[in-house]
Amino acid sequence: MALRKIGEGLYLYPGSPSTMVKIHDEKAVLVDPGQGSGRHKDLKREMRKLGLEIRAQLTTHGHADHVRVAPKIEAPLFAHRFEFSIVESPLNREILTFGSKAPRGFLVSQFEGEVRVHGIFEWGDVLFGLKAIKLSGHSPGMTGFLDEENAVLYAGDSFFGERVLQSVGIPYLVEPELFKDSIKQLQNYADEGLLLIPSHGKAVRGDEAGKLLEFNLHRLEEAETMILELLKSPMSIDELAYRLSEYFDVSPTPQILALNLVPLRAFIAKLYNEEKIEAVMDRGLKWKLRGD
Repeated sequence: MALRKIGEGLYLYPGSPSTMVKIHDEKAVLVDPGQGSGRHKDLKREMRKLGLEIRAQLTTHGHADHVRVAPKIEAPLFAHRFEFSIVESPLNREILTFGSKAPRGFLVSQFEGEVRVHGIFEWGDVLFGLKAIKLSGHSPGMTGFLDEENAVLYAGDSFFGERVLQSVGIPYLVEPELFKDSIKQLQNYADEGLLLIPSHGKAVRGDEAGKLLEFNLHRLEEAETMILELLKSPMSIDELAYRLSEYFDVSPTPQILALNLVPLRAFIAKLYNEEKIEAVMDRGLKWKLRGD
């Protein structure tokens, strides 16, 4: 794999997640360095080809697959203040993705090492020629990085490629309404002609971007509709996760079901707050439509 030029002084290195490289003051800035046993070596090699020193690293959010190789790249790492403790603490990363300490080796991107954050930014800040954009919902401090000169927005996990969604069923998120708001914001950027880059999936622009964003939004709405349909009968969140995987024709694994429990809890909280569902005790905690 090799760098692909996507703008003036702007490159994309493929992967899941992909890594965006911004040339600023004749040095390289990496956005989401990513994961993989040789990822840091690959990125360093590509920078040597360009004759560039790596000046800094930016992360869209603190999930393990986005920051795992950061300590091996030996350049300061910057994160949004809501993501600071998630990036730095292995336990916090597991709590966010699993709900508690996870079984050893259970999560695909799980690792025990600490990742030091060297600087904190706020949404609206400009870092090394990139503007930090609020795209919350997938995680508390989910951030996109906008290169205004090149009309490119690295959007992180604020939306997903179609194949990713088809493989898991529902997008991973911690707050459905914030995720929807971010999608709608991205639709405005797509209407303006920007190139939108998800961390997991191909870069899209124009009509293609609009269709993919609509697919993400429709999947959220479809999931919520199906949850309400399923909860006509009392059901635990675990049962709900399995039934939704059947509905979306996903081949469930223990890992997929465990991860899907996180967005499902977020949907349950939303629907409960809207007084659409209620909690009941039926040989354990279950949820059902209110009044049925």
